[in-house]
Parts: sequence; C-alpha cells; structure tokens
Amino acid sequence: MKRTVVAIAAGLIAINTLAGCVVAVGNDDWDSNSSWKSHQEENRRDIAKLELGKSYDQVISHMGTPDFTERLTIDDKDFQILYYQTNSKHSDGKITKNECTPLLFEDKKLTGWGETALNHLKAS
Repeated sequence: MKRTVVAIAAGLIAINTLAGCVVAVGNDDWDSNSSWKSHQEENRRDIAKLELGKSYDQVISHMGTPDFTERLTIDDKDFQILYYQTNSKHSDGKITKNECTPLLFEDKKLTGWGETALNHLKAS
C-alpha cells in the first residue's frame, strides 16, 4: 500500500512538473510582424527611388536579390522581369507573385514597374 501511494505521489509530481514545460523548436523570425512588414516597406521605399533607364546591374545593386525573375524575348528584344515582395496582407511563410511588384527591363534597362507596366508588356 505504501508503495502505491509513493508511486501515485511521484506520478502526480511528474505530471505537474511537465505540465508547465513549453518546448520551442526553430527560429521563425520571418513570421514576426515587424520582420516581413519592414522588409516589404524597405522594398517599397527602394522602388520609389528608382529611375527609368537604370541598368539591370544598378537595380540589382540597389534592390538586392529579387523574389522571382522571368526572362523572355519578343521581336528580338530581351525582357527581364524582377519581382520584389511589397504587399503581403499577412505572413504565411510563402511569397507569391501577387504579393510582389514587378520591375521590367528591356535590353537590360529599366523601362517600368508595377502591374500597369507588366500588363502593357503582356499586351505587346
């Protein structure tokens, strides 16, 4: 009987001790509001400072690595599209093109940015 009482008491102590434990796994800083919102705000500020005619290399140097890139040739003209994350509503850890602002280059020169510029290129 004494052993049973001791075993039950030990079990209750163990349960109470473990009930307060929390295990944190990983470091998901990207989900913190300030991190991804700050990143997008910085991208919006940097895009607002761009000037048409800048070279592809100048823009990459100014903006950093894009989230997506595309490249195509139309009528012997080389087009590149860089996408930078600028307008997520919430962070789900995944970036999609509809959360980005496209930057358009024709023959390595910045010719426009935003959906209007992209739609104009698509209509060509």
